[in-house]
Amino acid sequence: MTSATRTLLIANVAVFLLQSVTGDRLIAAFALWPLGGADTPGGISFQPWQIVTYSFLHGGVMHLLLNMLALWMFGTDVERVVGSRRFVLYYFVCVVSAGICQLLISSLAAETAYPVIGASGGVFGVLLAFAMYFPKRIIVLLFPPIPLPAWLFVTLYAGLELYFGVTGSEAGVAHFAHLGGMIGGYLMIRRWRSGRRRF
Repeated sequence: MTSATRTLLIANVAVFLLQSVTGDRLIAAFALWPLGGADTPGGISFQPWQIVTYSFLHGGVMHLLLNMLALWMFGTDVERVVGSRRFVLYYFVCVVSAGICQLLISSLAAETAYPVIGASGGVFGVLLAFAMYFPKRIIVLLFPPIPLPAWLFVTLYAGLELYFGVTGSEAGVAHFAHLGGMIGGYLMIRRWRSGRRRF
């Protein structure tokens, strides 16, 4: 496992263990709360640090496991291509862009707004990078077990996220944050490939 991917995995697991001990106190302080806070439980509002810290919190063991499994599966290869320093920068750009997208969507929502937690925004950005750097690499779904090239898998996945987000299906999942992570990642890779200032 590459160094940056391993560090992110360890950090996420460590915060989850701390979260399991402290209960909802970390959620209140470090989850991504909507702007304003008038319609949130307890009136908790957005704070600037939450745009990053939300990505280290998770809503249960399965939530953590799925995100970390995807980060390990796809992040290792992406990090080998771009290098550890750029990979960390890329990951957090995706986290921030996912958070911004979610804040914009939640500000337009009429119903009670809830906090967002999880590394999915960064992970979806990494998944997009994997498809852009390894478009023909085969990914086999767990269900149904259909092998697909990475570019097609990610395209279909993004389409499903957009559909679920627009229709409100699968409540409790921040679909637009996932898409926001992909958008931030795409713009970052395009910037790198354009030959402009390199990070």
